[in-house]
Amino acid sequence: MRRRTRSRTNPAGPVVLALAAAGSVLAAPHPAAAAEPSVRPDLRADVNRDGQVDLTGDTDRAGEDGWSVGRGAVHLPNIDDDTRRCPVTGPGGRPLSDAKLASCNDASDTKVNGTADAADLARVRSVPMPDVRSDAKGSLRVTTGAEHTRVFVKRDGKWVLVTSQTRLSAAELRSGAELGVEATDVIRDSAKWDGRAVIRLSVTSAGETTSDSVTLRVAPLLTHHHLQNAQQLMVTKVRGGGEWNEIQRKFVKDLEKEVKAAGITRPLMTFDKYNDIWAQDFVEPAYVSMTGPRGRRQVMRVMLRSAQPDREAGRELFEKVRGRDIGVVQAFDRGEPEDWSLNSMGNLETIPPYTLGDRAYPAGRVIQGWRKDTGQRPSKAVRKLLKSQGMQDPLLLDTSWLGVGHVDEFVQFLPADTPRGWRIGLADPEAGLQLLRDAQRDGHGRTKMFSVPREQGMPAPRETIDEALASRDLVADNQMAAQRIAANLEILKRETGVTDDEIVRVPALYVRERQPVGERDGVSVPRLTRLGADTPLMDRLEKHGQQKWLAEGPRAAAPTVMTSAYIPGAVNGIVVSRDRYLAPRQWGPVIGGKDIFTEAVTAVYQQAGMQVSYLDDWYTYHLGQGEIHCGTNTLRDASAPWWQRRTG
Repeated sequence: MRRRTRSRTNPAGPVVLALAAAGSVLAAPHPAAAAEPSVRPDLRADVNRDGQVDLTGDTDRAGEDGWSVGRGAVHLPNIDDDTRRCPVTGPGGRPLSDAKLASCNDASDTKVNGTADAADLARVRSVPMPDVRSDAKGSLRVTTGAEHTRVFVKRDGKWVLVTSQTRLSAAELRSGAELGVEATDVIRDSAKWDGRAVIRLSVTSAGETTSDSVTLRVAPLLTHHHLQNAQQLMVTKVRGGGEWNEIQRKFVKDLEKEVKAAGITRPLMTFDKYNDIWAQDFVEPAYVSMTGPRGRRQVMRVMLRSAQPDREAGRELFEKVRGRDIGVVQAFDRGEPEDWSLNSMGNLETIPPYTLGDRAYPAGRVIQGWRKDTGQRPSKAVRKLLKSQGMQDPLLLDTSWLGVGHVDEFVQFLPADTPRGWRIGLADPEAGLQLLRDAQRDGHGRTKMFSVPREQGMPAPRETIDEALASRDLVADNQMAAQRIAANLEILKRETGVTDDEIVRVPALYVRERQPVGERDGVSVPRLTRLGADTPLMDRLEKHGQQKWLAEGPRAAAPTVMTSAYIPGAVNGIVVSRDRYLAPRQWGPVIGGKDIFTEAVTAVYQQAGMQVSYLDDWYTYHLGQGEIHCGTNTLRDASAPWWQRRTG
């Protein structure tokens, strides 16, 4: 946008960022001409997102003053720590506060910390002005978003912070200036800042000032979806001795084998400081990106910490994970949460990209669970942050009927070789009940419901198929779960356009949560597992299970029955590649030498084009009211441009 105004030769005010000539590349001053041409600066940015700032053509001219999902210059929130300069402890090794940990990143200083940090700067350039007078000088002003924007100028190969003491010389105007722009944060509330930074270059010569502006917007913070290939898995590895700890570490080893078998070459990223085994819940891996030089995507991973400040495991994201091209964001609510468990990130999943009518979600769309029966919702601060990105507007699904209340307990999204590119995987309690009824009809009612072996003094479940089906609660609660899932499916179909043919129905069973055989310090186990309150398991659930967190967090009285997985929840697994799926081992009834749930689950996924492997999580995660998805997390490939709609 070009403006021509007459002003004094030194119009810069306190909010003006000016560019200095000190140390600049010098050129011989042009002799004054009798008739000097008008001074018309031309400031340009990478509006078409090809990685180049076009100074000679028009490819970056159209739309330079606006911004849309498909076009407009992008800059990054420079919140990583490329040189790992940020402290993680205070004097004497004392722990830093959460606020202090979060306050340090590459944008918190006024330097460009090496070449990796320079790669995080969006380039803005001025078109060379070879005919300017020798008295010409230039200044920059961030007219929108100045509080969240920092500008550097490149001089003698070094990036120099723009301050009110600097000016752009006639020599720099003639040769053209290269600027680097960073944001100091992600968008948190679009009502306060929508991410835009408008940069104006003003040039004054012979008492006349003209200016030009370009608009950038900070890259949206986006969550991963399952069409992005898995590159690395994250898991907690508990420390210390004891039988349960050994079982958990065996789970980690088995996970590592499965990951390698799926072709993922990067080693597991392990959390080992705070012993919080629910790696899915204290962090949501996300990313920001822009196009860098030569068209290569400049990607920064951003670990979104759960809105659970009392959950210390989130601190390890700053202490261990933050580094080169990896930042961390935390957004906490003021006051007590509506429902603590809803703020876990297992309650945040992402629908893959789709278009429906005039609505497009090229980077996918977030789903979260809420308790419709009580009106409790997940963190307002996180929902506002996600909505403010303008890309993945969160869709709420009803999880009132689940004790933990997470969407990953009943729904997932699977890659598919279809025009849409994905299917919905959905827990199917009616199919689970039918498997039991069919077995009973065929004379196998006395077969044990579970084939899991006794483990180190912990009794295995004893109930039979007959006893399970004789439980009015079990049957009624699964019928209720089926109805709730069906209602959520209608929401997903309405919002995405998915049809019944695109639904993968996975056999499942749920069990009433609040009917324990025994309870100690608020920790309970479902009645039908037949595990006594004095078994060693109770100590482990009290320390590691979701039961611990449910007991600690505020929770309103539920008007409906709450459930958790009875048979390990097969949909609560990991999409490790486009055609490989890792599910929790089912440990269902064995008839004719085969686990009937494993057989049924495998058949369903194979029909959907997925090869299934199984990982035992019975004693580590399942009895703690979670599965392998809850206990792990996944870093995915984010190199594809988030602004391009999927075709086909």
